[in-house]
Amino acid sequence: MPETPVRWVSAFVDVGPDLFDATVSYWAAVTGSERGAPVGDRSEFLPLVPSLGDPCLWLQRLDDGPTACHPDLYVEDVEAVAERAVGLGATRTSTDDGLIVLRSPGLLPFCLVRHRGQAARPAPTGPADARSIVDQVCLDIPPGRFERECDFWSALTGWTRSNEPDTEFERLLRPSGIPYAFLLQRLDEEQPAVSAHLDLACEDRDAVTSRHQRLGGEVVRRAPGWTVMRDPAGLVYCNTGRQPGAV
Repeated sequence: MPETPVRWVSAFVDVGPDLFDATVSYWAAVTGSERGAPVGDRSEFLPLVPSLGDPCLWLQRLDDGPTACHPDLYVEDVEAVAERAVGLGATRTSTDDGLIVLRSPGLLPFCLVRHRGQAARPAPTGPADARSIVDQVCLDIPPGRFERECDFWSALTGWTRSNEPDTEFERLLRPSGIPYAFLLQRLDEEQPAVSAHLDLACEDRDAVTSRHQRLGGEVVRRAPGWTVMRDPAGLVYCNTGRQPGAV
């Protein structure tokens, strides 16, 4: 198996049926994407198709349960990577043709999917001087689970851990061509499981935030390096001051 088995990453926004269409419309507008053709036994998976590049942001219509976010890793040999994940501490929860659902040691759901040739990262979109791109999945990790969870994701992906001194963050250094980086955040307080949220890199964070408010997003909190937002379905995400194209 290659040292780095991950060939592509997608992020999924998981949302119930009542808010599904509104959430699709919101994220399509945020990312400058078109609504793609749904797939799945119940047409529950819907890609957002960028103007340039391959789809990497999807919406999943849930029958029930809270709005959430999870990553999908695209690999050549799904079964072999699933065995590797289980050996590293993951739990396998279901299997379908070309797709295996697991939970990390910290109980974050994620999927392994057969790679189908995706290779072109989307480009930043938006008005001039206020472009942005969803380019990071942040794992929110309780302090008691932090080291094991970070070790798991680094070992599974083959991506190197890099700490950010004097902060609560580490990151995994993604290979060229992968659309999402992984940021690892040590929470201040314990919680039952690891969760995930999306981060956007913004040329002008305030301008991007104002645009999202006009589209129906809500500002939760402003911090020196990021603005915490909430989408129409209640999903929390961050607009960050990182420039589009940053590692």
